[in-house]
Amino acid sequence: MGERIAIIGGGIVGIALARALLLRGLGEVTVFEKEERLAAHQTGRNSGVVHAGLYYQPGTLKARLCAAGRIAIRDYCAEKGLPYRELGKLVVAVDASELPALAEIERRATANGVPDLARLDGLDRIRAIEPHAAGVAAVHSPRTAAVDYTAITEAMAQDVRSLGGSIRTGQEVVGLQIDRGTVRVRTPAGEQVFDRLIACAGLQSDLVARLVGADPSPKILPFRGEYWALAAARTDLVRGMIYPVPDPRFPFLGVHFTRGVHNDVHVGPNAVPALAREGYSWLAVSPRDTWQSLRWPGAGALARQHWRMGLDEISGSLVKPLYYRKARRFIPELQMSDLATKTAAGVRAQAWGRDGTLLDDFAVDQVGPVTLLRNAPSPAATSSMAIAEHVIEHYVLARMPE
Repeated sequence: MGERIAIIGGGIVGIALARALLLRGLGEVTVFEKEERLAAHQTGRNSGVVHAGLYYQPGTLKARLCAAGRIAIRDYCAEKGLPYRELGKLVVAVDASELPALAEIERRATANGVPDLARLDGLDRIRAIEPHAAGVAAVHSPRTAAVDYTAITEAMAQDVRSLGGSIRTGQEVVGLQIDRGTVRVRTPAGEQVFDRLIACAGLQSDLVARLVGADPSPKILPFRGEYWALAAARTDLVRGMIYPVPDPRFPFLGVHFTRGVHNDVHVGPNAVPALAREGYSWLAVSPRDTWQSLRWPGAGALARQHWRMGLDEISGSLVKPLYYRKARRFIPELQMSDLATKTAAGVRAQAWGRDGTLLDDFAVDQVGPVTLLRNAPSPAATSSMAIAEHVIEHYVLARMPE
């Protein structure tokens, strides 16, 4: 039946990869997930947006795999009868100072083949799409969609099981050893030997890389994204999605408004340094994780470059009026009471180099029979099925014996 293949990580990327391997008949596949359920971290704690590819530098893996991934996710949802809502995204320049950056977004989106893209100049054209929004110009992506990534992951997992794959939840990989071209995988339940291993470990990806002696860089720097839910009576302020023009110096989009696949409307996320790899609140603190971040060679350079933005994001996290002020720039009618409740936060696994650089593109390493996804933040969920095909083509088939 082919090789024995292990996958670490039961998020959408790991499960999409397991499914793709089995559909191609490339081996016996076993997925190890440390949590008792799938999609417990980045996959199940995001905005649920299927990105169309507006932001990414043309030619990068993000740009190419996002475009292919959007189509694959759309078609998979249609096949399985899962909700897929093309609600559209409006990227808004609030004032003239943001017009050059908006033009760059338009250039990238056009180069990336974003479908049905439109430039909107003037408040009247903006309000024809989002009646309550404010701004001087915008770029509209009508094919940006909303989905339930947890439901998609569960459907793919059922495919994996139907195709003969094994998914083992509640089994954390605690040891890896490369032994004469094979990989010994140790969990609390025992040890197994595989011909190859692919790690899609998200927030733990650098720790898994260390288990097989890979370069410690890039390290994962966790950033928490916090969301507010709009009061039910005020969700009519947003038809689809309203986004800011992102700061090109920082790999985060800024606070935005997102109507979800089930019609809830969220405001956020911000981006604050988390004090633990799975630090979903300020009370979740890991002295070890925090100390390892502080002693990383790139810590000083990162702090010098981004301390103002970091202080601004932390202030918005701790002081609701500051968060509200950021959001109100895009919808002047917004009242602070409209930010009704804080909802479940997410933590982004952001790869971070020794020089303090936050990696922008997807990154993959190879150590013998082990393939490591080192950086797979947003739009990894959108791109998940395309990432799976990329890994198979460039790292699995390329290394299989003739």
